Amino acid sequence: MRLGFLTHVQGRGDDLAEVYRNAQDLFVVADELGFDVGWVAQHHVPPGGGGLSSPWTFLAHAAARTSRIRLGTAITVLPLEDPVRLAEDISVVDTLSGGRVEVGVGSGASELEYAAFGRDVTRKRELTTEGLAVLRAALAGEEVGTAGFTIQPPAAGFEGRIWQGVFSAPGAEYAAKEGSNLLLNRATYGYDEDTDVVQRPWADAYLAAWSGPRVPRIGLSRLVFPARDRQTALAQIGDDVHRAAQRFSARGAFPAGIGLEEALRRFHAFYGHPEEIVAAFQAERVLPVATDLITQFNPAVPDHDSAVRALEVIATEIAPALGWHPARELERAVR
Repeated sequence: MRLGFLTHVQGRGDDLAEVYRNAQDLFVVADELGFDVGWVAQHHVPPGGGGLSSPWTFLAHAAARTSRIRLGTAITVLPLEDPVRLAEDISVVDTLSGGRVEVGVGSGASELEYAAFGRDVTRKRELTTEGLAVLRAALAGEEVGTAGFTIQPPAAGFEGRIWQGVFSAPGAEYAAKEGSNLLLNRATYGYDEDTDVVQRPWADAYLAAWSGPRVPRIGLSRLVFPARDRQTALAQIGDDVHRAAQRFSARGAFPAGIGLEEALRRFHAFYGHPEEIVAAFQAERVLPVATDLITQFNPAVPDHDSAVRALEVIATEIAPALGWHPARELERAVR
């Protein structure tokens, strides 16, 4: 299993430069702690406390500040991008980072974002399919756009580094047939069952539909926030999680009048003492088939010091108890 962290590049206050600097610092900290992959989410409409509209620019800077950690998007909203230009950006970051890029794409969900970019949100699945075909071709070094044109710098070796975020079993089957790795979100919407109960059949459908020559990867994104105890954790994340759940309720994704306890369940939150989190993960239904555990704090926005401390506890106490070892330890063992 690989260990990752995902940031939505959020923070408190109006100083967005500080928000971005803090998010960059998390990549440096995660790199030093041995995290395998650092992921960012693209938002053109801020989710609150910041948001990242240009993930590949951000990751280019992160590449310069880190030496080992892989750099990915979960997700880039593909229908709002020109896939040829996107492939160029990805190839530049991959070249600068020494081949450390992971490409996660999806269709997004914001009608406002689609309207701002002049795209038809009712065609989001079709646009994602069309864009992904072009993106794949460009990253494989094929001619795209017109005869004789290939992207610069030349790209190669992306066959196992393209991921798709999905929200259904048919979506998972489609990702498998396309040869993409699978990204599963930290919550499901429109279901009453627990998130892992809903998602495990999606993962099983993905694996059943997979026919590629390589071993597929399944990235499992989960809200993880360790602290001294559950009460201390809730003091940091409770209000944010509740407010986010109320926003989802207003859109019809969560039930009306949702309380904090139900919000935490709907966001499938792992919080409290590290031993409590480990025990909860041992009952997680999707984790046994996941190849990548992607931890995140969103929709909570903890202060920067608390976020750094949480990453430290995840890397030194929680993930090792689940069988993960930092890459540098594995390298030393081989030597």
